[in-house]
Amino acid sequence: MNLTPDEGKLFYDLYAALLSFVNRRLDVSSETFSDAREYTTTPPEIRVAIRDALFEHRDLIDEFVKENPARLGAEALEIVGSWKHALPGKFYIFRYLKKYTVFLSSGDSPNKAYGVLGLADPMVDVIGPYLPQLVATVLLPYQGRIIYDGMLAGYNIRFGGGIKRSLNEEYKQAKEKFGIVTSLGDQAAPKPKQKTAKKQPRKVKAALGGRSAADEAKAIAEELAQMTDAFCRKFLNEEYAVLCRELVSVLARKRPSPLLRGRRETWASGVVRTIGWANFLHDPSQTPHLNLYSIDEAFGIAESTGAAKLKEIRTMLRIRQLDPKWTLPSKMDDNPMVWMLEVNGIMMDVRHAPRELQQAAFKKGLIPYIPADRAEADEAPQ
Repeated sequence: MNLTPDEGKLFYDLYAALLSFVNRRLDVSSETFSDAREYTTTPPEIRVAIRDALFEHRDLIDEFVKENPARLGAEALEIVGSWKHALPGKFYIFRYLKKYTVFLSSGDSPNKAYGVLGLADPMVDVIGPYLPQLVATVLLPYQGRIIYDGMLAGYNIRFGGGIKRSLNEEYKQAKEKFGIVTSLGDQAAPKPKQKTAKKQPRKVKAALGGRSAADEAKAIAEELAQMTDAFCRKFLNEEYAVLCRELVSVLARKRPSPLLRGRRETWASGVVRTIGWANFLHDPSQTPHLNLYSIDEAFGIAESTGAAKLKEIRTMLRIRQLDPKWTLPSKMDDNPMVWMLEVNGIMMDVRHAPRELQQAAFKKGLIPYIPADRAEADEAPQ
């Protein structure tokens, strides 16, 4: 379902006016536009740059409404004012429904499914018939509905069966918990909660034998690392063992560390499950391959307990599948999320960029290595 032609025209008129105001205030580009027609013919990388600047300075929306440089009516100003609740990010375009297109949030915890309307053209004509598709865009409230802002940066990714099954599961969980979200409010730009340090009760200190919580977490982490090492070397490989150790270390460093509660076996299973889940260990096409419930059996816990611990860890640390931080080194070359960067407002696979750009990205820590250098090292005689 789309906006009506009149609604679509109003949107572009208002968005062009707002972004023109932002460009004048922030001097993002020397390109100027005064109306929707000029805006839509402005190069997309410039529109994206101004759009991104806007949502880094949302206070400009209030200034626009207050000054009203475009001399808009009250209803139009209300629409623009609601854009403070915009939701920029990456989304899986997941399903076409009669009322809207479902956008599934990527990397959020918990995931949410949004019902999004098209603008001038049906979404299937913009995106194509093959779903899911990963895109970067901005979702906007529009008179009690959700639209996107007309700019989509697509990723040239084809998803296999394992990823599709995972997305289906995330979609089901999102629907069960939130339904399909069809309007945006304050949830789009939540204020960070202030964390207050809690004093450790005396009885807890006594239970730790006089040791500090940090020392206890470190001791537990050493035990868990031994357990995950043994499992990975028996059933998986050294790459999995290294990533599991890293994950255990991250959990131990949290304050307070979650490792201070719960059985060692449950944490060990949850850690291996999390790294396996992130790398699609359960997909039969992968090598090595292992069903996640087999991990629970090896550690002597129930499958439901292992699944719950996996969910707890990935929610706590915001881990997602294809997460570059938790990808096996041998799978880096095949993980598109490692190599997708925004360059001048456009998403691109940096592996196809000039070497100078790759070197700059590597220097900034945005990519793990320069692909050509890795290939030369692999081909060099030993």
